[in-house]
Amino acid sequence: MKIASFNINGIKARLPRLTEWLQESNVDVALLQEIKSIDENFPREAIEDLGYNVVTHGQKGFNGVAILSKFPIEDVVRGLPGDESDEQARWIEATINTVRICGLYLPNGNPLPGPKFDYKLAWMQRLHTRAKALLESEDMVVMAGDYNIIPQPEDAHNISQWEGDALYHPESLSAFRKVLNLGYTDALRALNPAPLTYTFWDFQAGAWNRNNGIRIDHHLLSPQAADRLKACEIDRHMRGREKPSDHVPIWIELDV
Repeated sequence: MKIASFNINGIKARLPRLTEWLQESNVDVALLQEIKSIDENFPREAIEDLGYNVVTHGQKGFNGVAILSKFPIEDVVRGLPGDESDEQARWIEATINTVRICGLYLPNGNPLPGPKFDYKLAWMQRLHTRAKALLESEDMVVMAGDYNIIPQPEDAHNISQWEGDALYHPESLSAFRKVLNLGYTDALRALNPAPLTYTFWDFQAGAWNRNNGIRIDHHLLSPQAADRLKACEIDRHMRGREKPSDHVPIWIELDV
């Protein structure tokens, strides 16, 4: 089963690129972030016509996550548990073909210090709690999406540019590692230790042409899923297409 994550940076603007990529990649499940659309306005028909079931957790103009799947989507949960007052659409999970799949858009956290960074850290604490509970189920679990975390210096073209940024702040990195240390595997690094495996290039300052990228989109796998990991790849070429997202898809293949 091929499971992808793709921050599309606006479903309305990227629908041609999304449908193009879905047909080319033939992924079984796609987790989308930053759809920037309420559920009622999501262009589901164009995606359903390609053979996908669609569930969304949308928000007007900001955030928003979705699951596209060629398999039935069961037991859907919208919103990261732990804070009923949180109105930001950043988490969706469901069971698909015996795998518990969670799509997430972790807060950016900038500027810091300030309320946005405090929200990021609080959200990551809730993520830790949910990740631990998911492990206790002993199911195959995949938590994938835009984590807004640069895990290691080799995950940036020029890490000095990110010193002090919320994506590479010691508190952010510590919170991320606490999730990993529960027993999750970073799928890409498990199979590909090489650098230059970026998933994001800013639209500004010619970042794409200079390959000034960062890796912030990740698949974290429970031990049961990691045992079945066969491949993890980045569809880097999508960044060079017309009117692309600033992110590219990253996908794994599980022997399910």
